[in-house]
Amino acid sequence: MRVFLDTSVLVASARKSDQRYQVSRGVLMRCHPQDSFCAALTLAELYASLTGMRPPNRFRPEQAILVIDQVKASLQCVTLTAEEAFQTVHRTATLKLPGGIIYDALLMACARKVNSERIYTWNEEHFRMVAPDLANRIVTP
Repeated sequence: MRVFLDTSVLVASARKSDQRYQVSRGVLMRCHPQDSFCAALTLAELYASLTGMRPPNRFRPEQAILVIDQVKASLQCVTLTAEEAFQTVHRTATLKLPGGIIYDALLMACARKVNSERIYTWNEEHFRMVAPDLANRIVTP
C-alpha cells in the first residue's frame, strides 16, 4: 500500500512528549521507501517546526537534522514541477481557499502525484478541503 505522511505526523513522531507520539511513531516505523512518501517541502516544514518550538520542546538544529535524516531514510520525497505547482495554486483559488492552506494543497498534490492510497495527517479537515477527491484516503494515524 502506497502511503503518504504529512508534516504533522512526522512532528508528532519526533516528540516523545506529544500525546500522539506512539501512534505517529508507529506509522513512521512501518514505512519503507519503496511505498512510503512525503513531500520534499515537508522536510523544510519539519525542520521549521522542530527548531521553532518554544523551550523546552525546541530541538537544536543538530537534533532536528537527525530526525530529518531518519525520515529521509524511511520515505521517498516527492517534488512538484513548476506546472504542477501552478495547477495546485489555480485549483486552490478555484476552491476559494485563502492564505496558508496553499501549503496543505501542495502536500496533497504530492500525495496525488504518487497515487497514495492512504494519507496520514493530524490535519484531516484542511486536507479534505483542498483535496476533496482524496477525502476517503485521508486518515489520522
